[in-house]
Amino acid sequence: MKYRPALAALAAALALTASGCSLESTGDGDTVKVVIGYQSKTINTVTAGTLLKAKGFLEQRLNALSAGGGKKYAVEWQDYDTGAPITAQMVAEKIDIGSMGDYPLLINGSRTQASERSKTELVSITGYNPKGALNMVVVAPDSKAQSLNDLAGQKISASVGSAGHGTLVQALTRAGIDPKSGVEVLNQQPQIGSSALESGQVSALSQFVAWPGLLVFQNKARLLYDGAELNVPTFHGVVARRDYAAQHPEVLDAFLQAQLDATDFIHQHPLEAAQVVADNAGLSPEVVYLYNGPGGTSFDTTLKPSLIAAFKGDVPYLKSIGDFADLDIDRFVDPAALKQAFAERGLNYDAELARTTNPAPVAGTDPVANRAADNPALAGEIWLTGQDVTQPAADPTSLLRAIKQARAQGKTVRAAYVPDAELGTRWFADKALWVRDGDTYLPFTTASAVRRYLGRHPSGVTVSYDQAISEVRP
Repeated sequence: MKYRPALAALAAALALTASGCSLESTGDGDTVKVVIGYQSKTINTVTAGTLLKAKGFLEQRLNALSAGGGKKYAVEWQDYDTGAPITAQMVAEKIDIGSMGDYPLLINGSRTQASERSKTELVSITGYNPKGALNMVVVAPDSKAQSLNDLAGQKISASVGSAGHGTLVQALTRAGIDPKSGVEVLNQQPQIGSSALESGQVSALSQFVAWPGLLVFQNKARLLYDGAELNVPTFHGVVARRDYAAQHPEVLDAFLQAQLDATDFIHQHPLEAAQVVADNAGLSPEVVYLYNGPGGTSFDTTLKPSLIAAFKGDVPYLKSIGDFADLDIDRFVDPAALKQAFAERGLNYDAELARTTNPAPVAGTDPVANRAADNPALAGEIWLTGQDVTQPAADPTSLLRAIKQARAQGKTVRAAYVPDAELGTRWFADKALWVRDGDTYLPFTTASAVRRYLGRHPSGVTVSYDQAISEVRP
């Protein structure tokens, strides 16, 4: 097992034990403290983290409770790079509510159940992708690797126990590569792994949002493997310590109400939300909008059966990376508090639970094609410099025409987004790989996707992004 040292490091991080009582009081008997663990750069959790904190929705909800003559509340936010240290602090009863990805959630549930005071429950989802596109594997721009098989015997950076690592394990297994002996996984934080990739110390990096998009946007990496190829839902969610929630149910309710506030805000003001997250996470707004914008992450708080089924399928991962206690998913998942939050707002939880489409698709009228941009499999967006709204495009070919038109008018395209023609993954138009088939232009996220398409459509021809813009008919 080549990543045994990584497991030792992970075990050490998770081995913190309880030290005294939970941080439930500031010392003032009338003040209740709630400690929130979040990941500012994991932008699939922004509705329970970065955006929620920046907008002050939780504090507003708790202040409203205090205004009624009740207790006072104090919120402490703790920012981490991955979910593992959040879990360690929850085991130690020092964090009350936390958000993280699906694989870290498995570890969280397993590690915290040994004590009644630390035991956690999954209470809501922040966002998800139905196919798994939130985790990706990238390589250096000049890498000769064209598929995962080319990484056999190579060093790959990943945060062991993270969503990105879970995807890597599944993807390698499907490719016929033993994830333990077929590659050498280096357990590294995303920033360290990014530097290792740039310096050539590793051949690839497998990470969660927003790292793959950020590195590709910065021209420091090329996308090798799109997690959507797994066609398995990936998600991030919120866990709360059961003991804390039982003592302070009004705090959990306020948190879930605030998360719904943040979810509404990201749906209603996606570009503004992206700027807020970018400012507070130190990320490029264009990268944040790739994931947080329409047609990207499905921000939906409900605990959908499809997500829970995928979650159960991920349980063997625990055993594959170490000695983890068995986790009863049905007992770990508890939608009761979220259902109550929905009811208090007059919302139908079951109706939202049944939704299978992205609640925030690209919408509007394509001004170039003069028709609605209403097909999620085709619709994209153009963000022009100096504009505070994006321009919808009905399909990738029309998007290219719009960019050609904008360039002719002396305008600068800040970013353009298109869905992958095979998997539907939202991606940067200028980083996509393009195929011309007749008069139609098709974008793909990876070379593997292009090969699959050309294998079925020999009439297709690969073209560069600029070539496609140049030759597309007005």
